[in-house]
Amino acid sequence: MNRASRRYAEQESSQHAARGADAAGPVVPGEADESGALGDGAALEEFRIDLERIRFSSYFARLSDVTQVVPQSGVGPVMHNRLTHSLKVSAVARVVAANLAGAAAQHRAFARGEAVADSETGAIITRLGGCDTIVAQAAAHAHDLGHPPFGHLGERVLDRVARERLGLAEGFEGNAQTFRILTSLDTLGRDFAGLNLTAAVRASVLKYPWTRGRWVGVTAADLPIAERPRGVGNDPVNGAEKFSAYVLEVAELEQALAAFPAIGEGVQTVECAVMDVADDIAYAVHDLDDFTRAGVLQHAAVAAELQTWLAEDAALAEEPLGKIQVEWRRPGRSLELKWRSMSRKDAWIADRDAFRAAVQLVSDELADELLAAPYDGGIASERAVSGFTRRWIERLRSAIVVEAKPHMRGGHVRLNQRAWHEVAVLKFVHSSFVLESPDLAHSQRGQARVVEELVLGFDAWLSDPEDAGRAPRRLLEWVDEATEELFDLSKERPELLQGDITGTGIHRRGRARAILDYVSSFTDQQAVAAFDLLTRA
Repeated sequence: MNRASRRYAEQESSQHAARGADAAGPVVPGEADESGALGDGAALEEFRIDLERIRFSSYFARLSDVTQVVPQSGVGPVMHNRLTHSLKVSAVARVVAANLAGAAAQHRAFARGEAVADSETGAIITRLGGCDTIVAQAAAHAHDLGHPPFGHLGERVLDRVARERLGLAEGFEGNAQTFRILTSLDTLGRDFAGLNLTAAVRASVLKYPWTRGRWVGVTAADLPIAERPRGVGNDPVNGAEKFSAYVLEVAELEQALAAFPAIGEGVQTVECAVMDVADDIAYAVHDLDDFTRAGVLQHAAVAAELQTWLAEDAALAEEPLGKIQVEWRRPGRSLELKWRSMSRKDAWIADRDAFRAAVQLVSDELADELLAAPYDGGIASERAVSGFTRRWIERLRSAIVVEAKPHMRGGHVRLNQRAWHEVAVLKFVHSSFVLESPDLAHSQRGQARVVEELVLGFDAWLSDPEDAGRAPRRLLEWVDEATEELFDLSKERPELLQGDITGTGIHRRGRARAILDYVSSFTDQQAVAAFDLLTRA
């Protein structure tokens, strides 16, 4: 197995291949060399083909009408959506990956006797399987494909309804849905399912390289939270909080990761870690553009929280947790709770002095500068927003650390301690003053109802013996495919399936998975339109 391997042999030329690139014949699993492909040039071409397949995907196009954080309606055309967010993640990932690829190239040149100095970073990158800028860009383009209508809100509703109302123990997870789209749902018009991407690109989207069930039954006594991979959570009954593959895609996950023998279990590949860091940077910084322009970040509230914590830091550190929780609405208390959560989960990197420095910087540059003058749409306001974004992107993407043996909650590629705390504070501002804002609660409750009613409505439709055959064609086909795949899995690897695996249970599970596939494929507007049709009297 190697980085350029595809799941299926391709006998047809790809529409995205450069002229003459297919002269060597189809890419067959196992034919590439151990260094990562069919030779550097051929591998690069295969990765470029993958990137174009993702760009041409209808799932990628739909992201232009999927909410990022702030809904599109009522705030003008300047707001980010999932598509523009993905493109900006790709831009950040390209620069980070290019720097790492350059270090790896220097190491290889030194090994050949063509360079005077070696690169320790390059040596680590090479041992871990390499870092290709095209693969990192492909990962960034693909990383949000699985987001349902209304972003994270829709994701939470789908997961809850799937587990509580449809009896689907795995529920729904955006990262796992992304992997399912790439490997099963999308199509190239060939005889195989999915986009048939290379192992490197498939592995690059596995931010949480395990299934939900992998962590069922694992208690804090078995493995403390601070020693678990980031995203697992602490729920021995339901399993992992975040995961990158459903049981139906386990074989795809295992094959993709098999191309990276130097990567430990539960650890991201280098390009995946680059994408993850780039996603954090883009989310922490670029989304502030939206919040500032939309006026949802108020100077007084943000400044009060940050500056009160800075002024009362020492006193707050001595307060009992219970008192802080009771008084969380008072300025400074929510930020103290954020710090305590960070220090509990990530003691390996969390440092109160570094956290204080990050709070001070964000207070100075966000509260006292960017938000000090209300955004009015003028040139001065636009320059202030753009300047803030440019400075912070450059600051964070130049704060990269590469480790051969990373902490389980870190990664081979991560932000340094300073930048890690700064991103944490920026994300705190997001969650406290935007995601939890009462101003968004009204519309979000309506959006949650749309998603829930769509799932239950389609389930009722498919349960109607007299009318089920008139359900949307794609939904019916996906029910058949998911059910057939689950029956195969129940025979080949029954240990992977949680819950009822009788014939009735398999049919129910297949229908539930197909409904989630169908509803999650809608854009925001398609979801609203479908809801209107299903519920119209």
